[in-house]
Amino acid sequence: MSDSAFHYVDGVLHAEGVSAASLAQQFGTPLYVYSRDALTRTYRAYADACAGRRAVVHVAVKANSNLAVLNVFARMGAGFDIVSSGELARVLAAGGKAENTVFSGVGKSAAEMREALEAGVKCFNVESIPELHALNEVAKSLGKRAPVSLRVNPDVDAKTHPYISTGLKSNKFGVAFSDARATYREAHAMPNLDVVGIDCHIGSQITEISPYLDALDKLLDLVEQIESDGMSIRHVDVGGGLGITYDDETPPDIGDFVRALLAHIEKRGHGQREVYFEPGRSLVGNAGVLLTRVEYLKPGEEKSFAIVDAAMNDLARPAMYEAFHRIVPVVKRDAPAHTYDVVGPVCESGDWLGRDRDLAVEPGDLLAICSAGAYGFVMSSNYNTRPRAAEVMVDGERARLVRQREDVRQLFAGESILPD
Repeated sequence: MSDSAFHYVDGVLHAEGVSAASLAQQFGTPLYVYSRDALTRTYRAYADACAGRRAVVHVAVKANSNLAVLNVFARMGAGFDIVSSGELARVLAAGGKAENTVFSGVGKSAAEMREALEAGVKCFNVESIPELHALNEVAKSLGKRAPVSLRVNPDVDAKTHPYISTGLKSNKFGVAFSDARATYREAHAMPNLDVVGIDCHIGSQITEISPYLDALDKLLDLVEQIESDGMSIRHVDVGGGLGITYDDETPPDIGDFVRALLAHIEKRGHGQREVYFEPGRSLVGNAGVLLTRVEYLKPGEEKSFAIVDAAMNDLARPAMYEAFHRIVPVVKRDAPAHTYDVVGPVCESGDWLGRDRDLAVEPGDLLAICSAGAYGFVMSSNYNTRPRAAEVMVDGERARLVRQREDVRQLFAGESILPD
């Protein structure tokens, strides 16, 4: 397994001190299972590396927005990075604070800006000149000044999947590097904006430090130019995107990653600035698994299929990115393995969770889809009118249901048919 929170005891997979088989029996499948211990350890790795430095951690809510998960981080003093007013509502409901929350995203609406300003968020990461003007007008209508940081696109290749690379010229995100200095001058001239920082996020599932250092160099060069124009940049937001091990990737250790970036900033003479980290996947990815039950084994001339009760609506990453997740038996069988494509019941050829997996399984057996804590449940849908899975948090030898399984009737409760 990818994380020590999930391990085998006498051939049975456990989440911390609880058998995964017992979780499936109690709560049903498909079932997302999270480890509080794993969440705590990854957050502390970031926080400990930031200790004694002017550096803070903002958890990227989009990676996993379950209230119990967010509450684990809030109890440890985390800040949050949001991309919608809905995520702001989740942060507040989970015990987070607006004043420790930064609002990112390329398409904030005026209503979302108003809600965030009234709540008192820490900073808006702004991504375009039109957004600057819109935020200035909303702040004016409320008699406030909005704290802003511009998200600058440094045109650095993060060497990751094109769908999760966000720092190139061809991506929709951020202000073009060549336009950034002039955009800062324009923001500074707006009476209801307070320019406080600079932001950069180059992608996700990044497994090398070098792209971050390349982006930082460009960002810090720009900071020096901006300050020569008479503005003060108080913080540098380096974003998130640090990868995890799904298969054979070897991302840097979290502490080593944080210390390397902070050392580089200090080496460049910018150690007086506060540094924001916005991790998501590296905090929650290997803190969760998706449990699923084998419904049928279907042999074929070219492929054999293990048809399970989880599907692309439960875990979209394989269908969307051709992403790899390890798939392991919950109870190990002493039997020959056969090669299967692990697929779900959704009526799409793209409904697969793993291809060419060697598994010793029988109908009724349980499988665990590993590294499912990030971009798992949050990207799930009700396609084919399938209720979304339940979510459970394991804490030592206790397991708590932290999201109930949906009921089919809930899915169309807000709909109506035409009158006669």
